Amino acid sequence: MIIETRSLHKAYGKHTALRDVSIGVRPGTTLGIVGESGSGKSTVARLMAGLERPTSGEVLLDGVPLPKRGRALRAARRRLGFVFQDPYASLDPRFTLEQIVGEPLRAHGLWQDGGRDRVDELLRAVGMGGIDPRSRAGEFSGGQRQRLCVARAIATRPHLVICDEPTSALDVSVQAQILNLLLDLQESLGVSYVLISHDIDVVRRMSDDIVVMRSGEVRESGPCTEVLADPRDEYTRTLLDAMPGRRGQEIR
Repeated sequence: MIIETRSLHKAYGKHTALRDVSIGVRPGTTLGIVGESGSGKSTVARLMAGLERPTSGEVLLDGVPLPKRGRALRAARRRLGFVFQDPYASLDPRFTLEQIVGEPLRAHGLWQDGGRDRVDELLRAVGMGGIDPRSRAGEFSGGQRQRLCVARAIATRPHLVICDEPTSALDVSVQAQILNLLLDLQESLGVSYVLISHDIDVVRRMSDDIVVMRSGEVRESGPCTEVLADPRDEYTRTLLDAMPGRRGQEIR
């Protein structure tokens, strides 16, 4: 497994956000985590990325427990990328493209090793080649900003990218473009994904494996095609019944 969680439990005061969550991501694949708002899926994402610490349980990255703090955690994060939900909130509109995409390179001491060339390479990889890296993020649309977020997430050549609702803040017309970009990058880079979504149709089209969550617990998990073809849990069936038919055909 690239990353796995073992018996994760997370509480915020008296509120229990996660209960005994054990999941894993196979190399080069996408794990889709689906559930309604408040199901705990974004909490799992933050714990996987080391942005928060579990109340109990552990996260293993490449078979080694994720460090809790300091330089060791910083080094581990070099192997992780994160794409947040809202590109308007996660990018400072005053920053240039070079500042945004190059941020992880500077943070991990990689800028001196051809940082500007790497920024140009990353912009091309996300379909923004030829744009002046000195341009400011505020000049671009939501879809273009999310492309910048993807470029930033893969800057350090991570093993895993965690995508927390990467298209939910975008217009329908550009959602498929971002999802197809993620597929293209997975094919070319061999990167693994954790894809967080409330949209089971997106998860169905993007994922190799699926985890269905509700109220902080895993209700069902397994290969995506098998789980959705014959769901065992009533909640999974409810999500499928609510899925509009024949939507999103433009996603490969």
